[in-house]
Amino acid sequence: MIQMFAVLITLYSPAWDEPQRPNVVVILSDDMGFSDLGCYGSEIATPNLDALAANGLRFTQFYNTGRCCPTRASLLTGLYPHQAGVGHMLENTGKPGYSGGLNNTCETLAEMARSAGYGTYAVGKWHVTNSTTANGPHANWPLKRGFDRFYGTIHGAGSFFDPSSLVRNDTMISAYADPQYKPETYYYTDAISDHATRFIREHQRDMKSKPFLLYVAYTAAHWPMHALPEDIARQKGKYDGGYEPVRNARLEKSARLGLVDAKQGMAPPIGDWEKQDKLWEAACMEVYAAMVERMDRGIGQVVEELRKADQLQNTLILFLQDNGGCAEGIGRTGNKNHPNIPRPGAPTFPAMKSTDFATAGSVPAQTRDGYPVRMGNKVVPGAADTYVAYGRNWATVSNTPFREYKHWVHEGGISTPLIAHWPNGFPAKGELRNQPGHLIDIMATVKDIARAKYPAHATPLAGKSLVDAFWNKPIEREALYWEHEGNRAVRQGDWKLVAKHQGDWELYNIAKDRVESNNLAAKHPDKIKELAAMYAVWAKRSQVEPWPLAKKESD
Repeated sequence: MIQMFAVLITLYSPAWDEPQRPNVVVILSDDMGFSDLGCYGSEIATPNLDALAANGLRFTQFYNTGRCCPTRASLLTGLYPHQAGVGHMLENTGKPGYSGGLNNTCETLAEMARSAGYGTYAVGKWHVTNSTTANGPHANWPLKRGFDRFYGTIHGAGSFFDPSSLVRNDTMISAYADPQYKPETYYYTDAISDHATRFIREHQRDMKSKPFLLYVAYTAAHWPMHALPEDIARQKGKYDGGYEPVRNARLEKSARLGLVDAKQGMAPPIGDWEKQDKLWEAACMEVYAAMVERMDRGIGQVVEELRKADQLQNTLILFLQDNGGCAEGIGRTGNKNHPNIPRPGAPTFPAMKSTDFATAGSVPAQTRDGYPVRMGNKVVPGAADTYVAYGRNWATVSNTPFREYKHWVHEGGISTPLIAHWPNGFPAKGELRNQPGHLIDIMATVKDIARAKYPAHATPLAGKSLVDAFWNKPIEREALYWEHEGNRAVRQGDWKLVAKHQGDWELYNIAKDRVESNNLAAKHPDKIKELAAMYAVWAKRSQVEPWPLAKKESD
């Protein structure tokens, strides 16, 4: 008890010296479901994340915004995405909440941390600007939004073996003509991990007296399903039994871990395994698992670099995901530009020069060595010349036990693990936190522990600090809100009001029914009226527009 009191005094004392302020490492994965980590119920091997959880905290009711761009906007600003200008994706509609990138009325995590004397670094997927070409403009690229150094992609998706819009600091580069990074095999997940450790090492060498903020945004396990052969080989046979045995095992394990209530059951199954191309379906999940395992090993590298620098104890590490599992079917059928054929014996395109930038956009037409990029159910995923997503049925498994997927704001679309590890900040090891939280809270948390100032001219923060939750105290707030593509929700206490685009409001008691199977709308019309009124006030305040979005006035 005395030790806890002493730490609380340290955290909140105005005499907290700068060297005591923690480093902050925020790790974000891409298109993964609530149950995809070992410490959240999965059979996928994630020993490094499991170790962080065992020596830290796991949140059971933490939320994202249901899609990649809005989540990144909220995480980076502590605002709801529309307030930051990224209410949908990156189209500029001429409406304030849909400006095509981060607006000028928000402050980023890096801008705030830098003003507090932190070194600031980002690696991986940026995806909060619609300006993705070498010629710019670069006003919303990382170095213009508070980061001292950056290595990663500006665009949102692409090949793991030759990523498009790859940038070092403010300059677009080719992965194959980069004098600073020459691995034997280029794989983007490894490149992210390697640069994260490099930035930590060089910060300790050059600016050891300053704390640092490191933002690590992996693209694993977003489509395409790309992985290295040795990682895929380790998964062989694990998914031959189909979807339901894996879902059932995950529910049992996550319930045993205290993360969910097995008595609430699961969302209904989607796919009939007996009607599938079983070998192909199993292969898709094998590659997905391989991608997750590779990312976990990279996170282990980051943790080891912190340990070697004697900084692990005084670093707040946060791991979370940008949305739920992805039901998008990209690449699961062939088309005229991406044939559904076995790999041809010889290249069909001219090889690209090492100095050429990777093909722009999400889906390249060819590999660097001239092979066509293939799609469809004859294409076993994994290699650089394939482009296949793992599909809705495996996304249902990823989101065990919850309903719906990326895009939607039912629990399967917005529920994320949150692992928090900070030995100097809280003594808890292996404990769970059931307080509802949201990634808008990350900015407020960093502001709190870094003793940073938030500028008066910026839009006021929407989130709340998680420091109280670290000590298992409640997070006081009015409610949490969501809107994406007309899918909308509000959660106040245990009540959640949610609707699909153009659908009626549904009402659930999350404490008793987090799988959202028992719609209480007919029984509680007054509660629907109350929460719907709260949502309407929030939507107006937060610059939410009706969906589909109105076109720009000039169109």
